[in-house]
Amino acid sequence: AFAHESGIHQDGMLKNRETFEVMRPEDVGLTGTSLPLGKHSGRAALRAKLKDLGFDLADNQLNDVFVRFKALADRKKEVYDDDLIALVSDEQTNDAHEFLQLKKLRVICGTEGPQEADMILTIDGVDHHIDATGDGPVDAAFMCVKMLFPHKARLQVYQVHAVTEGTDAQATVSVRLEEDGRIVTGSSADTDTIVASTKAYINALNRLIIRRQKTAPGEDVKTVSYHGE
Repeated sequence: AFAHESGIHQDGMLKNRETFEVMRPEDVGLTGTSLPLGKHSGRAALRAKLKDLGFDLADNQLNDVFVRFKALADRKKEVYDDDLIALVSDEQTNDAHEFLQLKKLRVICGTEGPQEADMILTIDGVDHHIDATGDGPVDAAFMCVKMLFPHKARLQVYQVHAVTEGTDAQATVSVRLEEDGRIVTGSSADTDTIVASTKAYINALNRLIIRRQKTAPGEDVKTVSYHGE
């Protein structure tokens, strides 16, 4: 009775709780009202929840997080606090210029045969398609990226964390790359661990491109960073 999931109800509760509650939850022994976030929740409820978690986002940041929140809510029955923290963290760490962008990824994996990945990677606005095999689906996806965007960066750290419970839990992936003394990190979150891993890897490479540019002033990013076809 005190859990309001509808976007209209949540907005009304935020403005005036008496609109939808004729009695207080404390009157019947409950600790308070619950506003579970899901696919019906709106921006106002999301903003209020993020403020409770300590995040005060600008309107453009909130809009970006809201788009990804709705996409996540379509895949999950309820979005938990840890999910929101992962979404905001992904937004705040994704500040590198996206010279590389993952457009499409499909993987084939199983108990027999090599693991395969089929990818479309956008490089400086141009789509490139490739498929590759690897020692596992993540390795195959990383191989696709490296074949399209050759580099000497070495993967130092690869960490996966399930931030919520259940089989539909969102995974947060962090990677650290090193190339010629330059160390960069990347992170991403998704309900698909392979997608999160690939996006984190690409995020780190985008940061590496910026680091390269800072140590090679005057050179075009294509010359410094991209030698694929």
